[in-house]
Amino acid sequence: MSTTTIVVIVVVALVVVAVIALVGLTARRKRLEGRREEAGELRQEARSRTIQAESARSSADEQAARAKRAQAEAEEKTAQAKQDSVLAEQRRLEAERESETARAHHDQARSVDPDVSDSGEEEAIELDRNADGSDVAEADRPGSYR
Repeated sequence: MSTTTIVVIVVVALVVVAVIALVGLTARRKRLEGRREEAGELRQEARSRTIQAESARSSADEQAARAKRAQAEAEEKTAQAKQDSVLAEQRRLEAERESETARAHHDQARSVDPDVSDSGEEEAIELDRNADGSDVAEADRPGSYR
């Protein structure tokens, strides 16, 4: 082989190696660029999901706060209802005592009044009518004695 042939073979080999190296570098750059794009898309997706998660967390916190307020209001209403019930029971007992006192006074008035029969039946009927919610006072009824 002549020197020229050897030089041509070496030059061709060097060109082939250079072309292979260039093709390899170009392919590597494309792979890296593709990976960069994929990483950018993943970062964008991560940001979007982070915003969604924060929004969902905020919504859940607001709903929990509303539920807590509603529960506090319900507890307050329950406490008020219990207090009203106790007060109503106290008033009922007081009204019962007043009714007993009124009956005792009627009994005493009947025992003192010479114009009223001793049985007290009419007076008991009148008291029962008044206890059933009648708004008419006994003194306003005809024939009533006090």
